[in-house]
Amino acid sequence: QVQLVESGGGSVQAGGSLRLSCAASGYNACMGWFRQAPGKEREGVALIYPRGGSTYYADSVMGRFTISRDNVQNTAYLQMNGLKPEDTAMYYCAANRRGCGTWYLSSVASFDYWGQGTQVTVSS
Repeated sequence: QVQLVESGGGSVQAGGSLRLSCAASGYNACMGWFRQAPGKEREGVALIYPRGGSTYYADSVMGRFTISRDNVQNTAYLQMNGLKPEDTAMYYCAANRRGCGTWYLSSVASFDYWGQGTQVTVSS
């Protein structure tokens, strides 16, 4: 079993920055964030492969968001810069023991463990 505890999030103006954290208990093969806006499907944002440090991003956040991980603390971070109103959503930390890669960004069903979610609101 993997438990995920999220922190961070909040409200900022467009162009601002926020940092999300996700502390994990237990082994996982892949960790990252998905987001879901009202009336929309949950979508992958960024993933990180713990062992090699490889990272994967959705096209919509490439160059603005950075995912990183502290393997000692077993915690992942999502630094979000240049935030836009369209980034407004509930952000969920996710982890699995199956694998990691670009394909997994579009596979919500491949993630067995989820955090409680944290709201990110960006005003124009």
